[in-house]
Amino acid sequence: MTRAIATVSEVVGAVRDGIDTGGDRAMTAAPALEPSTWHELVEAWRNVQLPGKGWRAEIIEGVIVMTPPPGKPHNKVNSRVIKALARVILDEWELATALGVVIPATGDTYEPDLAVVPREVLDADPPGDPVVADQLLLAVEITSWSNAKTDRETKLRGYALGGVPLYLLIDRFRAGGPSVLLYSNPESGSYRELSCVPFDKPVELPDPFNLTLETRDF
Repeated sequence: MTRAIATVSEVVGAVRDGIDTGGDRAMTAAPALEPSTWHELVEAWRNVQLPGKGWRAEIIEGVIVMTPPPGKPHNKVNSRVIKALARVILDEWELATALGVVIPATGDTYEPDLAVVPREVLDADPPGDPVVADQLLLAVEITSWSNAKTDRETKLRGYALGGVPLYLLIDRFRAGGPSVLLYSNPESGSYRELSCVPFDKPVELPDPFNLTLETRDF
């Protein structure tokens, strides 16, 4: 799965000119972001024209990254997790699959494959703004071939910095074999606890979920 990357000036220019970047250009990120440039980047992210249905745009390390829709195996795993979580979450929580999540410490804005968030957070205005990372109860990412390193490293740091209490990484391409990694207890920009199980073994999600997540169908 190939991702398209655009710099601040290129994406802002495309938005201003009404040009669809088409998601087919690879470009180098600017080395630093001034405050005014950051606001332009966020505005560009809000208005970027995606190449098609199911694409998503994220700000990763100061760069807008567009990712095409995932394949069937990815969607199957996400569906299994959604069904399992739906059986245990409180009624006032929601399962979100297209939610912008901002990391205040870096300014990055991710769109996790799945997030559990209080309903009141989704009801807040303005509706198009991303939610702040520490408002999440759980973030879930499922690796694809092209973005596995981002999920394993960049987003791992970002979710920890943002204070997301639980990060569930379903790594279909891990060197030691497909695995599920649950990171918890974020502190000083890193997670202090990790539980790792291979596919076919259950992973235990702690309070407030208290869920044994079966992975044999992943």
